[in-house]
Amino acid sequence: MKKGINAWSFPAGMGTKDCIRLAKSAGFEGIELALAEDGELSLDSGKAEVTELRAFADDTGIELTSLASGLYWTYSLTSNSVSTRSKALDIGRKQLETAAQLGVDTILLIPGAVGVDFIPGSEVVPYDVAYERAQVAVTQLATTAAEYKVNIGIENVWNKFLISPLEMRRFIDEIGSPWVGSYLDIGNTLLTGYPEHWISILGERIKKVHFKDYRRQAGGLHGFVDLLAGDVDYPSVVAALTAAGYDDYVIAEMIPNYTHHTEQIIYNTSSSMDRILGRETAR
Repeated sequence: MKKGINAWSFPAGMGTKDCIRLAKSAGFEGIELALAEDGELSLDSGKAEVTELRAFADDTGIELTSLASGLYWTYSLTSNSVSTRSKALDIGRKQLETAAQLGVDTILLIPGAVGVDFIPGSEVVPYDVAYERAQVAVTQLATTAAEYKVNIGIENVWNKFLISPLEMRRFIDEIGSPWVGSYLDIGNTLLTGYPEHWISILGERIKKVHFKDYRRQAGGLHGFVDLLAGDVDYPSVVAALTAAGYDDYVIAEMIPNYTHHTEQIIYNTSSSMDRILGRETAR
């Protein structure tokens, strides 16, 4: 397995090229960029801007692993608003197009939500309605994914939706596209389950993996902690990924960042991932 890190792990306001440089300096083999509403890599970015970032990463000697986006928290594929759902589909198509231009093989997709506790005033969508809307949306996006030859990785997030590995497996299998699979977030599973179970059940459907850690006793968003500081059984996770035949990137997503000396989280995370992946002995 290869070691990557997500762009959201970096200090707020740091430019994309500086993130790429820092990831390389910290020993990461790859970095996952994120599509935003505006900024360096956004809905308005043209092919020239996108390919410039790809060339910069190549010159820096680091791979681009995948393309995330947090826009689906604002523009949900399961929203009660038709215009919001339409906007979310447009974002998905743009994300797939941008991923192809970046030369990455997978996008991270949040398939919608039944409800989101950490977003004040978030709408609540009946579960069965959300399921049907998400199926329709992802099926449409799967056609675009096939055209660009880019995978859609459906992430398990705190959206009160697809909350078990059995349900995630069923959802993916019902779509029935080789371009649609799981973007498995290890830390997110701790709220209701065990990541090693998700891995064994989803198996070859796993397109990409996020590494996070979570302390159950803390609860809520405060439970997310540094790698190896929480309750994730990483030896079991690595064993399960190996048994499933997964040998692609595992990508750290470190949120929240440090209050002071924020770049240090990048170096600490790199060292922890080396230990998790068995790349170095204790010092």
